Amino acid sequence: MNSNSNIALSIDDRGRAGSVAQVVVDSEARFNILGSVLIKQLISVLDSLRENTSLRAVTLTGAGTRAFIGGADINEMSRLDYDTAREFITDLHRVCASIRSLPVPVIAKIGGYCLGAGLEIAASCDLRAATLDSTFGMPEVRVGIPSVIEAALLPRLIGWGKTRELLFTGERMTAEEALRIGLIERAAPTEHLDEVVGEWIDAICKAGRNAVRLQKALIREWEELPTERAIERGIDYFAEAFKGDEPRFLMTRFLKRAKNKTD
Repeated sequence: MNSNSNIALSIDDRGRAGSVAQVVVDSEARFNILGSVLIKQLISVLDSLRENTSLRAVTLTGAGTRAFIGGADINEMSRLDYDTAREFITDLHRVCASIRSLPVPVIAKIGGYCLGAGLEIAASCDLRAATLDSTFGMPEVRVGIPSVIEAALLPRLIGWGKTRELLFTGERMTAEEALRIGLIERAAPTEHLDEVVGEWIDAICKAGRNAVRLQKALIREWEELPTERAIERGIDYFAEAFKGDEPRFLMTRFLKRAKNKTD
């Protein structure tokens, strides 16, 4: 395991199946709250994964069981002025942008508090699984600032009504409600969270390496393009897949297995 101060990075080498990275915000005593130094460290670690061609997936979590990421550092933010506020929030956006631009799926493994900046980071991930005792919220208005940057992703996950409720009131929601409204994809007891995330990772590693990367890139385009253009871009990505041998190899293997089952 490599450590960049309070950001821990480990790489699980799965041989021919590739590798899986785990990034841990390791500031348990402070509920894994993000200040400017920790934000820059997290950007650096995430960006270091970009050129890893064996990488199949990334999990992002917080140390301990009390918090995924408890938010941004209010003590630091209380001393910001106009210029330093822009710098602080721009760097926090860069964390989210780094997650979204990684070429492989990023899974948020959430336990405990997932608030403010933590929820924006979770929303930036491709999949989210949480413990049943997790708590979600966007409390920024309660300390005099609006919820910004990747909070803009929330309406796509939970709709405008629930987004407004979270952002205007600063109230929190349980994991059960987060699951019900689509903020997270899975909820499990704490002792089973690794198993839930592991099932996703195993499935991703069994899929075509290039296909999964193409799928993530296409989904990013779907988020921004008009529907008809998004559909047309799928044609380009489908053809792109056949520049390599992966479709032929995996389809041939599938057909052989199907034939063996019928013989």
